Amino acid sequence: MLTIKRVPTVVSNFQEESPEALGCGRNCLGKCCVPVSKLPLYAFKRDGSDSIKGEGAVQSEESNQVCFLNDLLLGQWENRMSQGLFRYDVTTCETKVIPGDYGFIAQLNEGRHLKKRPTEFRVDRVLQPFDEKKFNFTKVGQEEVLFRFEEGEDDETKYFPNAPVGQNSKSPSVIAINVSPIEYGHVLLIPRVLDCLPQRIDHESFLLALHMADEAANPFFRLGYNSLGAFATINHLHFQAYYLSVPFPVEKVPTQKIITVKNVPDNGVIVSKLLNYPVRGLVFEGGKTMKDLSDAVASSCICLQDNNIPYNILISDCGKRVFLFPQRSRHLEK
Repeated sequence: MLTIKRVPTVVSNFQEESPEALGCGRNCLGKCCVPVSKLPLYAFKRDGSDSIKGEGAVQSEESNQVCFLNDLLLGQWENRMSQGLFRYDVTTCETKVIPGDYGFIAQLNEGRHLKKRPTEFRVDRVLQPFDEKKFNFTKVGQEEVLFRFEEGEDDETKYFPNAPVGQNSKSPSVIAINVSPIEYGHVLLIPRVLDCLPQRIDHESFLLALHMADEAANPFFRLGYNSLGAFATINHLHFQAYYLSVPFPVEKVPTQKIITVKNVPDNGVIVSKLLNYPVRGLVFEGGKTMKDLSDAVASSCICLQDNNIPYNILISDCGKRVFLFPQRSRHLEK
């Protein structure tokens, strides 16, 4: 006797995959979902290496590097704005330059004050362990991610619109929107997101931030970093980045070179201090390589955080100048 059974219609190979293969179902940035996901990949160039294998790669031209910022990053940022992923419209915030010797920039941003995520950790310790129970970037949805930002395998910058992450790949570094922006194009650089690194500078992550500034190739694109105790509100390693079409006041002040220490190898990095400015700060520039500059700044940051001194960083001039601002806090333990 012939028996006819009703079976579900399969119109895609993905329909028969088990729910476990697709992660937790939230499409988040956690270890449950990222390894089985496909995320756009911006692979910046690395000299003297083999080429990236794979199809669908779009090569960027040396003379048109600014497209990374204007076309890719800002285009994706505006796409997320059209999806309503931001907590408010930062483009409606009133911004003006305050009259005076410094020309500080003021912004009336009520949305960030009222809707920004509250701080969930102690403010008296610069170094604190990562706490997976508190908010961190593995809990955000992948719709907030613009693309991965990682070193490539050859000497050409390439963009892969749909690149598998892979189960055995190292933890990806991603660029995501800041849902509580302070300026147009405000994004976050999150190094090795699955490694769940606390908010503390290390040599590898800081070099990645300098590469981002260099790849942007636009003097009005800056990156910043806030340590715990110096305005960071999330204890998961991240850098801030956004576009501002006017100079920061600190970028215009005079500086004085600091005498170098004896018995320290000369790698070409020049360290100066700010003059005639209301905030103390150091300026790092030069270096025979980008890594020389990165190591000098990162080592200084590590010294500060190991001694429980909060600080802020501003990366400007396409990664050629780095400002370091050590802070004093009445909350810190003596």
